[in-house]
Amino acid sequence: MRLVDYVFTSESVAEGHPDKVCDRISDTIVDAYLAADPGSRVAAETLATTNHIVIAGEVRGPAEITAERIEQLARGVVREIGYEQDGFHWAKAKVKILLHAQSPDIAQGVDAIGNKDEGAGDQGIMFGFACSETPELMPAPIQLAHTILRKMAAARHAGQAPYFGPDAKSQVSLRYVGGKPVCATSVVVSTQHAPELSQDDVRELVRPFVLDTLAAGWMCPEEEFYVNPTGKFVIGGPDSDAGLTGRKIIVDTYGGAAPHGGGAFSGKDPTKVDRSAAYAARYLAKNVVAAGLAERCLIQLSYAIGVSRPLSVYVDTQSTGEVDPVRLSAVLQELMNLSPRGIREHLELSRPIYARTAAYGHFGREPEADGGFSWERTDLVDELRAAFA
Repeated sequence: MRLVDYVFTSESVAEGHPDKVCDRISDTIVDAYLAADPGSRVAAETLATTNHIVIAGEVRGPAEITAERIEQLARGVVREIGYEQDGFHWAKAKVKILLHAQSPDIAQGVDAIGNKDEGAGDQGIMFGFACSETPELMPAPIQLAHTILRKMAAARHAGQAPYFGPDAKSQVSLRYVGGKPVCATSVVVSTQHAPELSQDDVRELVRPFVLDTLAAGWMCPEEEFYVNPTGKFVIGGPDSDAGLTGRKIIVDTYGGAAPHGGGAFSGKDPTKVDRSAAYAARYLAKNVVAAGLAERCLIQLSYAIGVSRPLSVYVDTQSTGEVDPVRLSAVLQELMNLSPRGIREHLELSRPIYARTAAYGHFGREPEADGGFSWERTDLVDELRAAFA
């Protein structure tokens, strides 16, 4: 029996978190290659620590994307995020590029040759999820945690909150009654700040962003509102803690409210099913919920390296469905070709749209005019409703 009365918690981290700095550098490199050649292959990993940035991985793409160009891109990312600290400065950090050519053993499994269609870039399982808790069809705790930090970052970039630094984290715990969120039981925000501010100062500066995010009457008790619990957060970013690409996979997805296959997204071009198939699974799950066929929908896809078709397509509406999940799985596969090529073409993923995904979640975002967040569209709703009429 599914639990309906409980407290659930999710966390988010800001664009200046060390791991998110790395995610954005890696995704900016992906964008640079795709802008120059949509057929580029990229798997770029970034490490950042005190005034050092190391970029490693494998690529296949135009020679115009040189090591010098990649260094410029990395410095530009750090500058845009806002790091000009003694221990991590966009102009002073040492940047080391260790990218090499893609392995031919991997390429032969992925490339379309003769009668062989393009295969998956690796084996693995990917999950997509949607639920009716929020207008974005996302779990409420992670969506609220993201929103608090996005508002704080927007104010900082606009010059309205110069006392905040780039590094920050949030955590929201919601009480559920009858399976529906009804209020926050605790809120945690830790943010880098100007050295002259006290903990109480920071608390009151953060408070409006939390109140503006939570629904009326949802604010937690005052004793459960935690801001910078250690008391001080002046040194932040990679100066205080090393960052790596791909270490915030739960923040990037559903905040723990749904399973995760384990593969990170950032730094990978869309031939990698870790990324593209996870986007496809979210796209299908969101359309199922948007069509009113279920209040919750979880989809799992699985792949083998070099094989184009998914090995399995599992659909679970978690006892909220209005239709047979086996039939639903079949209909979804009729509506979308779930091969790596089919996903990429359906969602138009071979475009430079990835740097913007690197913070505040890959899901629950608005589809953009240039194709960004195309997996958040709900353009299958009419066809799904017709199939089950």
